[in-house]
Order: sequence, then structure tokens, then C-alpha cells
Amino acid sequence: MTDGSESGPSNIEYHVLLAMAEGPLYGYAIKGAVEAESDGTLTPRAGSLYRVLARLMTRGLVREAEPSHAEEPHPGRTRRYYALTPEGRTTLAEAARRLKAVAALAEERLGAAGGP
Repeated sequence: MTDGSESGPSNIEYHVLLAMAEGPLYGYAIKGAVEAESDGTLTPRAGSLYRVLARLMTRGLVREAEPSHAEEPHPGRTRRYYALTPEGRTTLAEAARRLKAVAALAEERLGAAGGP
């Protein structure tokens, strides 16, 4: 792992990184993507999401960024956008490869055991 963690990102960290794979997003958009891409199994609250983002920023996997498109006016606070760093993209790719290998092993073992 390039982030110094032998086990890779946690489940929520993985989904947060995955949400930003196509470009910079602001916090609420990341939250929505995490919920959608996890089929609703992960529903981060604002406080916990921003702690995850802060942790990923400290590890050099995420940075603050400019929006990739013209930003629509927002009546509240100015939106802060976040994007993957090159190291964050590498970490996400490594985690995806590891998950794919583990899924293949599970399918192989379930097939050998005559499971569904």
C-alpha cells in the first residue's frame, strides 16, 4: 500500500475515494455517491464524513480542489471540493484489485463447496 497501511483503506474510506474517482466533488455529493454506490449500506453523517476526508487528506490521498465544472450558485456556505491525489488514485486502484482477488477466491471456494 502506498499510504503506509498494510490493510488498505477502510470500507468507508474506499467508498469516499471511489466517489471522487471521476473528478472533484463537494461533501454532500460525496455523501450521496457513497450511499448510492454502497446500495445504502453506508450512510455517513456530515461529521463522520468530514473526519474521513480529513484523515484521507492527512495521508495524502485527497486534496482540496476546484470544481471540474461551473459551480451552481448555492445559498449556504461556499462549497469545498475534494479530489484524489495521484497517491489516492493508486491506493484506490490497489484496493480495487485486492477486493477483486478476494471476491474471485470466495466465488471459487463457494463453487467448490457447491454453494449458491
